[in-house]
Amino acid sequence: MQIYLIRHGETEWNLERRYQGSQDISLSQTGREQLRPARLRPERVYVSRMKRARETAELLFPGVPQVVVPDLQEMNFGVFEGRNYIEMEHDPEYRAWVDGNCEGKCPGGESQEEFTERTVRAVSGLLTACRERGEDPVVIVAHGGTEMSLLSRCGRPEKPYYSWLTGNGKGYLLDDADWWDQGILRVTGKIDLTKKG
Repeated sequence: MQIYLIRHGETEWNLERRYQGSQDISLSQTGREQLRPARLRPERVYVSRMKRARETAELLFPGVPQVVVPDLQEMNFGVFEGRNYIEMEHDPEYRAWVDGNCEGKCPGGESQEEFTERTVRAVSGLLTACRERGEDPVVIVAHGGTEMSLLSRCGRPEKPYYSWLTGNGKGYLLDDADWWDQGILRVTGKIDLTKKG
């Protein structure tokens, strides 16, 4: 089974480097214009519940039914959401989180470990259901954090968490051959669904 793991298109908050997390932000006009329809036509597209993922899926796969998987949503950054690092450079809670390699629990939000557990659990259930239906390929449109959390735990070749981040409208092609007995998703290619790609 081939798995397409795609990050949503650009938002204004991406440009402003604001933590979006659980905030339901739409794509920017530029973000919409940068995406091109994919040649692939899956049976359905699995999406985070966030508008930016659903809007991206509609632009990339017009008319394809979407299935919302709530636990695919971005990490909850708690009190940091809506702000950027410049605005928080003197915030002691933010400094403590950054100094801990951004792995600790965000005040009012999740830790990187909690987020990773949630993402892996969601994808595991999704892949099991798709396998039972004989669905191939599987297309997931979610978030940069979704990519990083899943692949830092399960992706091969092994790479650190932040090494897996892609640009908006980009992602990875994965193979499930080693998933069922080893919990490994092998990266077989990169995806670029922007008009530049």
